[in-house]
Amino acid sequence: MTLRPNLFGRISLAMYQGATALITPILPWHLKRRKNNAKEHPKRWREKLGHARQPRPQGPLIWINAVGLGEVMALRGLIAALHAARPELHFLVTSTTLASAKTFEKNLPPRTLHQFLPLDTPLYNRRFLDHWRPDLALWSEQDIWPGLVVETARHRIPQALINLRMAPSSFRRKRMARILFRALYQKFDLISAQEAQSAAAVAELSQRQDIQIGGSLKPHCPPLAYTSAAKQAFLEQIGKRPIWLAASCHAADEDIALQVQRQVVEQGGSHLLILAPRFPDRRKEILAKLSGLRHAQRSQGEAPDAQTQVYLADTFSEMGLWYACSDHALIGGSFCAVEGHNPWEALQLGCAVMHGPRVANFAADYAALNAAQAATLTLRPEDLYAALQVPAARGLEGFERLQTDYRAKLDDLTGQLLERIRSLSA
Repeated sequence: MTLRPNLFGRISLAMYQGATALITPILPWHLKRRKNNAKEHPKRWREKLGHARQPRPQGPLIWINAVGLGEVMALRGLIAALHAARPELHFLVTSTTLASAKTFEKNLPPRTLHQFLPLDTPLYNRRFLDHWRPDLALWSEQDIWPGLVVETARHRIPQALINLRMAPSSFRRKRMARILFRALYQKFDLISAQEAQSAAAVAELSQRQDIQIGGSLKPHCPPLAYTSAAKQAFLEQIGKRPIWLAASCHAADEDIALQVQRQVVEQGGSHLLILAPRFPDRRKEILAKLSGLRHAQRSQGEAPDAQTQVYLADTFSEMGLWYACSDHALIGGSFCAVEGHNPWEALQLGCAVMHGPRVANFAADYAALNAAQAATLTLRPEDLYAALQVPAARGLEGFERLQTDYRAKLDDLTGQLLERIRSLSA
């Protein structure tokens, strides 16, 4: 009986690989069509066919995969720690989205390259692995590509699944294909989850008893990049005014932020609201909401001035600048089904954090920050308006206390993870 799940798992993986092999001939056409619609990088789209644009560096190479912008940016602290422990290491980071590539390349850690992850077919996976020949593969958070996991194992490359976070909805979907995922999870030398709920979920799916709880990588990340000259220039343009930011915002976040900003204006306040949408290509939709507010648009080269009430920061890779300039930040995704974005980036650049009630993606993070009074829960527009009147320094004091209390635990968790990674890559 104990062999049946393994047998069925192997059959499931073989069927998956066979299906992806069949669609391989149409994928270049698919990518070209996406490129023509500005959904793929105009020069780098062939990386998704497994083609590399850079040579493999000499020496040990750690390959780390994440999916989108937030997941990729969370890797920077781990890479910095690994580099400090093993300066001879090189790092290859892969991801799938345009935003992740553009932003990560402006915040590259030392000795690190970026490439788009190949589409999950046997041909593209072999092409990718034959070129890069990593010494260790790290998969971050929850999205893993079955074919590439199998091919990496066939290349005898050790694999670890780190920083795992599995939402209940994701667990339910994976449970429907648990035979496939059980076979996949058995191929990892190490699995480390962010918190107990995710650890229990992957333990049930994998039938493994050795799942570790290593905490989130996000508090370890260095601040987002920006230049002092850019900050000074921006502040000089708008004059001495309070600034607040709707960071990585979505439609529901914008609606509440704009309602509050209109109240600020009606009350004679001088605050400038910076809207930094998660997806800048929504700019037309956002501009339609700004009727009656004096606004300027970053992507059009429009500079704000002392009279600007809303500044639409509809560009990529400048979030570090907006956090550094702002006093308060409403973290986006927390008023809709997105379920929140990273609060640590704001705090690391001296920006007090406000958020809505929907933060399942960062539940443990926000629980710790709220307990330390380092973040403010705002359920309604009037809560957000009130939070803007509280000096930002108060929230930053809570953050500093939390860092002092929490740093030893974070360092211990990171040290355990580094030790396991060192043993795998030795």
